[in-house]
Amino acid sequence: MKIGAIEAGGTKFVCAIGNEEGQVFEKTVIPTQYPDITMPAVCQFFKGKGIERMGIGSFGPIDVNEQSDSYGTIQETPKTDWVDFPLVQRLTEELAVPVKVDTDVNVAALSEAAWGNATDVDSCLYITVGTGIGAGAMVNGATLKGLSHPEMGHIAIKRHEEDSFDGTCPYHGDCLEGMAAGPALEKRWGKAGKELANDEKVWEIEAYYLAQALVNYIYILSPERIIMGGGVMQQEHLFGLVRNQVVDMLAGYVSSPLLSPEHIDDYIVPPGLTDEAGIKGALLLAANS
Repeated sequence: MKIGAIEAGGTKFVCAIGNEEGQVFEKTVIPTQYPDITMPAVCQFFKGKGIERMGIGSFGPIDVNEQSDSYGTIQETPKTDWVDFPLVQRLTEELAVPVKVDTDVNVAALSEAAWGNATDVDSCLYITVGTGIGAGAMVNGATLKGLSHPEMGHIAIKRHEEDSFDGTCPYHGDCLEGMAAGPALEKRWGKAGKELANDEKVWEIEAYYLAQALVNYIYILSPERIIMGGGVMQQEHLFGLVRNQVVDMLAGYVSSPLLSPEHIDDYIVPPGLTDEAGIKGALLLAANS
């Protein structure tokens, strides 16, 4: 089966053609600008390629209720130019194929469960820390959805005692995303994260916020594995800091060997599919529709 796939992110649309086995035959990257600039380029890439269906892993919030009249429409998002944009409707009309959508992090969780670092468990959580922060959960082959999709990047967190930064989230100020996403790092410290690699205080504070979030997710969702991706997590030393703080914050309350200092490295892991988790997840989403 020839499938079209899109990983629609805050900075770029990754567009690919592949199959239900996760093989990618062709791929391109289109900057996320205004819809009337980005979408014509996206549609042009897929036209005439013979795709039979399409899957999208999108930034959000986005309507993921297939029974809704606004299914696939982007909702209140910090990317204000995209608010109310009917993503699924536009692609269905332009390409004349069935289109299915879920969040970018939900589809990444699906693909990691199928082909990546969660193939040996029945539940996992995928969190991306980059331009924004989002997390998706997969349980027994299905992604977690309800009233809407989870918005785990916007949970409330305790402020680090040495941090007076106000936060960057236009909706909540100092929520997790407002305090720990890439733009927050750059605005707080005056430099991009990659220029701060050797500053211990930067990553101590970053790990403090991310570890709080993971502890909350563990208490609420009890995932059998947590996968952390995104540009900020390219700072590989951050994994060790987060793991250590998660163990400390849990304080032994959840009784699992995986949450011990000896085994936490096997519980909080990077993506097995590296930067292709999202696009392969979009292929899988379409294949399973």
